[in-house]
Amino acid sequence: MRLLAILPVVLTLLAAPTFADPARILAAEAAESGSGWRVSVTLEHGDTGWDDYADGWRVELADGTVIGTRPLAHPHVNEQPFTRSLAGVAVPADTGSVFIRARTSTMGNHPVGTAYPCPA
Repeated sequence: MRLLAILPVVLTLLAAPTFADPARILAAEAAESGSGWRVSVTLEHGDTGWDDYADGWRVELADGTVIGTRPLAHPHVNEQPFTRSLAGVAVPADTGSVFIRARTSTMGNHPVGTAYPCPA
């Protein structure tokens, strides 16, 4: 009988990540700087506080190699969308596109990166 009493709580906890929304990448741009590239990414996510927020993004090559990671240290509940930058990203010279992959505290890394062409 006790098992039946806690079953709804367990099922709710298991289903919670299913209802989480992924962070959306609205824009990204890159500019060459003295020590590599400066990548700026604009994200949008329904941050609710420390329990569910966009907690970072990363820059990848087509083969999945991570060439830059930008952690986000706190929720942006009242600041949506928002833009953050990462300097010193080493993009190989022959790279046509990079992929930006957003991350949330509940879902982890988005399963698919968003492609952005490298400036000429």
